[in-house]
Amino acid sequence: MSYRAKIERYLAQEAQPVDKYGHQPRLYALTRQVGVGLEYDDDIVHAAVWLHDLGVFYGHRPSELAAIEKWDSVRYAMDRTPALLTEFGFPAAKVDAVVEAIRTHQPSGDPQTIEGIILRDADTLEQLGAIAILRTVSKVGRDTRFARFTEAVANLKKTLATVPAMIRLDATRALAQPKIVALQSFLDAVGAEDQGALE
Repeated sequence: MSYRAKIERYLAQEAQPVDKYGHQPRLYALTRQVGVGLEYDDDIVHAAVWLHDLGVFYGHRPSELAAIEKWDSVRYAMDRTPALLTEFGFPAAKVDAVVEAIRTHQPSGDPQTIEGIILRDADTLEQLGAIAILRTVSKVGRDTRFARFTEAVANLKKTLATVPAMIRLDATRALAQPKIVALQSFLDAVGAEDQGALE
């Protein structure tokens, strides 16, 4: 079995709750779109895509509320990745680059490698559009950030206002446009239908 297959099999086993698993194959597909025409190491991107969110899965993150509020899921993924990649037979010379891409994948990150930029841009696309709505609303009531729909909608509004400007690549900007329109349309519809009682 190839190291890529081992990485994917591991994530399929570890991604809990199960709806979190879809993010990885979708994100990898987006990196392929974002990276068209660019020279980059796809092994690094692939591994970083599949391992970057390891610290958000049940069984990997703490279960106590106080501990979750202090939890650094990115640091956890960075710390676990080298040993996992070694176990899977991943090329040792590329491990540090995978960890670096994971380190800078969030909107607040400032990737300096093309692999990191591709991962961050692709992950940004997952925060926009219909998928972003599904991912956010599914967390209502089970994520401490989203006790009610009100917090979920506020988060989506903030994302729409801030995240598109963080995109680095022209290809990503083009892919983002229909997602931005879809998210804005959803938020407009919520505003028109909530009767001032979204809760």
